[in-house]
Formats: sequence, C-alpha cells, structure tokens
Amino acid sequence: MHLQTASLLDMLRLTRFPPRWRRPPAAGVPAKNVGFRKVASGVSSLGSASPRSLNIFDRDLKRKQKNWAARQPERIKFDYLKEEVGSRIADRVYDIARDFPLALDVGCGRGYIAQHLNKETVGKFFQTDIAENALKNALEMEIPTVSVLADEEFLPFRENIFDLVVSSLSLHWVNDLPRALEQIHCVLKPDGVFIGALFGGDTLYELRCSLQLAETEREGGFSPHVSPFTAVNDLGHLLGRAGFNTLTVDTDEIQVNYPGMFELMEDLQGMGESNCAWNRKALLHRDTMLAAAAVYREMYGNEDGSVPATYQIYYMIGWKYHDSQARPAKRGSATVSFGELGKINDLMSQGKKSQ
Repeated sequence: MHLQTASLLDMLRLTRFPPRWRRPPAAGVPAKNVGFRKVASGVSSLGSASPRSLNIFDRDLKRKQKNWAARQPERIKFDYLKEEVGSRIADRVYDIARDFPLALDVGCGRGYIAQHLNKETVGKFFQTDIAENALKNALEMEIPTVSVLADEEFLPFRENIFDLVVSSLSLHWVNDLPRALEQIHCVLKPDGVFIGALFGGDTLYELRCSLQLAETEREGGFSPHVSPFTAVNDLGHLLGRAGFNTLTVDTDEIQVNYPGMFELMEDLQGMGESNCAWNRKALLHRDTMLAAAAVYREMYGNEDGSVPATYQIYYMIGWKYHDSQARPAKRGSATVSFGELGKINDLMSQGKKSQ
C-alpha cells in the first residue's frame, strides 16, 4: 500500500545534496506488483559523484544493471541472498525493544527488509532505490510504504525525520560512503538507530583468485573483475566520523554452492551485482573464462562436483546522539583502580560486612 498524503510530501527536501546452503531452485511464489508513484527524485545526474569522493563506480551502469535484473521474469530465483540478509537485518530490528513510527530503507531493491517486518514494529516505511523497476516490482508486505526514486548518495529528505534507517547490500556500490553515512545520520531523529549490511572484503574471494590466476596465465596480466569492498576495520571509524555513537560492527559469512563458475556469474547478474567499476575490463577471452572455471573447480571444488562461493557480510548498528542515552563516566570518577581488581572478592566481602 502506498501513502500519498500531503503530510508525507513535507518530509521530502526540495533541493538535492550536490550457514552453508545451496543455490535455490527456480520455483517460487511469484511476487505481486505493487503500485508505484514517484514521490520525489533524488537520483543524481548520470555519472555524477560528490565533489570530494573518488569516482570508483559507474552509478549509471549500476542503475541499468539493477533495472535489468528487476525486469526479468524469473527474478525471484535470484533473490535468495538478499532475502536472507534482509531477514537478518529484520531480526536486529526486532532485538530493539521499541517501535518505530517512521522508517527508511536506503537502497531497498525489491523490499527485502520490509517483507520481514510487521506494522506493530514499523508504522510507515519509506523505500528508496536508484532503480525504478525494483520499486515497481517490490515484494508484498503488510507495512504501509512510500516508494521514492532516489540515489543513496543524494537522499531527498529533511533532517531529523526517521526513527529507524536500514540498508541491506546496497552501500558497497556508492562512491562516497562517508557522505552516505552522514546523510543517513542527518535524516535520523535524535536517539534514532541505523542498521545496515554490506559486502565485506572476502566476498567472492574464490572467484577473484580464479580469474586472476587464469588471466595471468593466458593473457600475461589481470585486471579487477570483482569490485573493491570496504574493510571491517574502517567501518567503525566511518560510522563515528558520520556522528553515530554506541556502535556495533560484526561480520558473518554465507556460503552458497553452485554447479559451476558460470552459474555463479549468472546469479550475480540476476541479482544486479555485476561489476560496475570504471576500471573493469569489458570482455574476457573465451579460453580465459574456461581456464578460470577449471581453476575454480580444482582449487575450491566440493566432492560432489559443485563449487562454493563465499559472501562476507558486515552488519553495523549506530545510534544518533540524545541526552537520554547512557554516557561513559567522567575521567577520574572511578572509586576502584584496575590494580585493585585482583582483590575484588575481598572488597566485596568488606562491603557486605559494612552493611
């Protein structure tokens, strides 16, 4: 259901900021088309990036890739990974003992988080994505939603609007991750929370190594065929720099088995996760691809003939500051020194006797 009331339009800014499991079978319950109205567009101009950022990814190409994937008649069979991560983010939302009257999903795709939430926890849900076809073909959900065509790097919302912001497997494609996190922090209300997930540095290391070895042997050198990812050590710093506090960053791995390397690459294309880095090599020779598939199977193959693909997922939680939040005690206010921790039992017994 789409909310199309004037009060919700006021939230939009008028200006823009310059477990091991197998690949699921094709069968599935078809998703029902959800009506879409472009409330506002925060999509950046083609090929644009913020002035201070490195222009690593072709955002126009990524938009086309996601739109192509969302148009496919069998798109449901490629949703398994994003649905799994979306459910894990929803679990983290449920772990917080409160409800959220207004929430935002940044880079929602077809609504992989919202489908796992209920209206008792989230009152209204804004979903933003750069791909209009993903919004038009959103999955069925019970929460009232508004679909907004917007770029993760240019969120078209005012400050202090949302109680909750979530993002699943989208922010690894932005050119300016610090800016994106700052904008998420900006649109959160004080004491609001951001819960996100993005691919980590060890994602698809099997595919990366196989392609590099085959290309080096067949063509005398290699170029990047898997997009660069953020290191886990940097996430805490980036969240703190954006203004978040009470941070939590953890990592997880999901391993999926495929019949072969080519089936893996087909699924990546169906997910809209093909490489869109500017320095990518457009084509690989047929012999190189066949050699890479053989290297993949030889180095990483399972006994049953399938090959694994590892997806490393970074989960992050950050809160926007509010006076009601717990804060560390002032320096020098401690009554017991670390040197006395070894005598803690004696100190506790003395305290009980004094009572």
